[in-house]
Amino acid sequence: MSRIAAILRRGFGVVREHVGTDHLGNKYYLIPEQKTWTGRIVRARRIVEAANAKEYEYMEGSIPMEWDAWIRGRRKEPPSIEELLKNESSREQIKTKAKEVEEKDRALLAKEYKEGLVATPARTVAKGHAAATSFDKQEFNEEPTSTANTFQPGSWMPTSKKD
Repeated sequence: MSRIAAILRRGFGVVREHVGTDHLGNKYYLIPEQKTWTGRIVRARRIVEAANAKEYEYMEGSIPMEWDAWIRGRRKEPPSIEELLKNESSREQIKTKAKEVEEKDRALLAKEYKEGLVATPARTVAKGHAAATSFDKQEFNEEPTSTANTFQPGSWMPTSKKD
């Protein structure tokens, strides 16, 4: 019987077994181990048929991590629907808890700023970058500037007194 199956496989192409579909529409297949007409053994493969077939439309996270682990051979069995739902709900819980903690931290920091326990961060203004074409060119400014060991005095321009 296996000889007939092998002849049919060679004659009609590769037989692939549909294993599952994820919530994004990607379809997952298993191609079983096969023997070629020369007797060479071709190992089993796992493939995904993407719902978004165009490469330039691929986004990170287009394949759930459970299915990715199955495709890459890090797990033997494909994920079940129950496992996928359980993992998705736990990821959502983690996201909501992280938002709550972040909000608490912001409120605590605002309280500390208000009470004067923590100094507010100083706002520094970068004048330019060394790779920029205008770096280290003299700019006349009314305000004096100081950077490390250099001091640039402010410039003064007389006002016109035409009344």
